[in-house]
Amino acid sequence: MKTKVLMVCLGNICRSPLAEGILKSKVNSENIFIDSAGTGGYHIGNRPDHRSIDVAHKHGIDITQQRCRKFTYLDLDSFDHIYVMDKSNYDNVISLAKNEHEIKKVKLLLDAGGMGAKEVPDPYYDALDGFEQVFHLIDSACNVLANKLNK
Repeated sequence: MKTKVLMVCLGNICRSPLAEGILKSKVNSENIFIDSAGTGGYHIGNRPDHRSIDVAHKHGIDITQQRCRKFTYLDLDSFDHIYVMDKSNYDNVISLAKNEHEIKKVKLLLDAGGMGAKEVPDPYYDALDGFEQVFHLIDSACNVLANKLNK
């Protein structure tokens, strides 16, 4: 049975698509399924932000096939691990949890990635360098997660 990992941000166009693509590039897809979602339904069906696509491409990762979707309470049951980008995402996700088991699945990405309880900043209103910074934060956390997941 595959381990299922979900990356979550607000709109599912900047941070979580990058996190999905980065982690996918580091794990065995035969053993681990990775997806992403947003807590807001602003961009359902759209591709990730062109700046996320560009920064991913610059680092050899293609996220153009991803499509934005909204996080639902069903994800809490379907996924083994849910990594959120910031405390607001965390609060939105756990507000849908039915029990302690589901709450325990949800963690801040940078905290789970051994980087302390920092948040991944939302680069939406930034220039491309903000996306580059976010890429490196997520990449560092995903290195730690991939080591855990690949065992």
